[in-house]
Amino acid sequence: MIQTEAKADNQYFIKQFVTWEQFKTLESAFTEIDGVRLIYCEGVLEIVGIGRLHEMICTLIGSLLMSYFTFKRIRFVSTGAYTQSVKGRTEFQADLSYCFDTEKEISDLCIEVVVTSGNVTKLRKYQLLAVPEVWFWEEGKIRIYCLQDGDYLEMQGSLGLPDLDIEYLEQCLLMDSQLDAMLAFADRYKIG
Repeated sequence: MIQTEAKADNQYFIKQFVTWEQFKTLESAFTEIDGVRLIYCEGVLEIVGIGRLHEMICTLIGSLLMSYFTFKRIRFVSTGAYTQSVKGRTEFQADLSYCFDTEKEISDLCIEVVVTSGNVTKLRKYQLLAVPEVWFWEEGKIRIYCLQDGDYLEMQGSLGLPDLDIEYLEQCLLMDSQLDAMLAFADRYKIG
């Protein structure tokens, strides 16, 4: 996949000093518009257009992780891109989210595919919810942050999925063919 073309696919707008009430008004105006996501965190509003590459990467990450969960017999609940919120402070949708063992109010793992707008300040919204682990995929790399003592620390591997080879997952996500990626990943973990 060619990540350098991704920047032109999506639109991104950020506005600071937006009240919760203003955000909720804008949010209601966007309910009928597909392909647009509104993110609010402590006065900062992001309006992000979701493009084709974003969706391709999300779908492939989800497919690879579900095959991994199946092979490793990890009990999981895929909670997708549901709206997560702390009233008056933050509201957003992770691209992918998972609970392990049982369904929980707060997901154990949230994943964001960053095509146009990404930096670690996005961790604040997850911190407000105390999400244990957050991944950011950007330009072919996955950065992992784990919540420890109320702050996120960048880690080399996943605490929730310690046996998952993140570098190999990254390599599969960069393959030209999704079929090749799925087959390579399955072969690595002897799935199927």
